[in-house]
Amino acid sequence: MMLVDIPDVGVILGIFASFIGGLVAITAYNKIKPRLTSDAKNAKILTERLQYYENLLIDMKIRLDSVEMAQETQEIPQAQIPKPKEQKVQQEPPVTTREEKPRERIQNMQFGNVTDHVLRLITEKSMTSRDIQVTLGRTREHTSRMLKKLFEEGLVERDMTTKPFSYKITDKGLTRIGIVKMAPAQ
Repeated sequence: MMLVDIPDVGVILGIFASFIGGLVAITAYNKIKPRLTSDAKNAKILTERLQYYENLLIDMKIRLDSVEMAQETQEIPQAQIPKPKEQKVQQEPPVTTREEKPRERIQNMQFGNVTDHVLRLITEKSMTSRDIQVTLGRTREHTSRMLKKLFEEGLVERDMTTKPFSYKITDKGLTRIGIVKMAPAQ
């Protein structure tokens, strides 16, 4: 007869419990892992969407500001120009003598006058480059080059925390246009 040695029941139950525990751990890991990776993907997608909508809001704000500025510039000239009253004009015989003088070309503003004008504009409140462009009636390129030059010379200060940048005058700019800022008494 053959003698078969049966191991202890405690050892068999320990091996069986370890096997079942391993199966439970692997199953739990496989259930939790997709949730962790999908949370990271969802966070990335949500961040991209928020960035997209933020850019849309910034663009809409810029457009709204430009529309408001355009309305303000249209309202100001109409309010400032008085309506001519109708007058009866008596016709006089035309005068035939004319003196012709050579006409000089009148420029809108010289560069120094424009910079002084911009510096005076931003003494009241800080303005964006778009506001300054609309006020001056110049091109975007002209305005941006001029503001860059003023910034490099230290006459204006650029607020880079907002887009579009806003500009405000420095003490050096105030002295350039003749406004001296008084130092506080100590």
